[in-house]
Amino acid sequence: MKTVHEVARLAGVSVRTLHHYDSIGLLRPACISESGYRLYDTGELQRLQLILIFRELRFSLKEIKSILNAPDFDLNRTLAGQIDLLLMERSRLDNLISFARQIQKTGAISMDFTPFDKTQIETYTAEAKSRWGNTDAWKEFEQKSKGKSKQAQTDIAADLMALFASLGRLRHLPPESSEAQQAVARIQAFITENYYACTNEIFASLGKMYAAGGSMTENIDAAGGPGTAEFAARAIEILCGSK
Repeated sequence: MKTVHEVARLAGVSVRTLHHYDSIGLLRPACISESGYRLYDTGELQRLQLILIFRELRFSLKEIKSILNAPDFDLNRTLAGQIDLLLMERSRLDNLISFARQIQKTGAISMDFTPFDKTQIETYTAEAKSRWGNTDAWKEFEQKSKGKSKQAQTDIAADLMALFASLGRLRHLPPESSEAQQAVARIQAFITENYYACTNEIFASLGKMYAAGGSMTENIDAAGGPGTAEFAARAIEILCGSK
């Protein structure tokens, strides 16, 4: 665990920035110490890295939050998109450097302004934002969240973790058992009722995310006991594969 001051020094951002990210729900600490200090784990540091890359690519904080909080957020897909944008930005900067060196060398003013053209990057960025943060699932999630107090949203999240706790008590059974299958079906129905239409495709993706490590895996295992996230992933894969 690292304190907010340690994370600020490590990442080269201000403590005030981290406090702001926390206040808008973009980057929350893993926990608060008994002394009231914000503490960050590896999952939060990884999320901060993604945030900083998006900031370098001139995404707004609202856009970044929408992408990272999307129900179908996929780390590999997000990184692939970031890499594409960074490569395009590097190519544009290389062209600008060559352009400036040519002017320095010849002393002549060129009437060619194509090195300054950002159309390709802006088009790709717009498409990326649409792919990452404007899914039907995300729109539905935003609609269902509208008007709900923070306490109500906290209560819903707690109820979801209670379902994982119930599932965890079944992890001594095979994931294909009727008890385990009914338990994950209840989780799928709960997500549909409270967040967005959790199709089998979406639920299968969520199952993989549950067991992929990071704060999501840790939270599920904390609710249901060690191995619950992995058990959930296997049971969900069976459930979705049978439909």
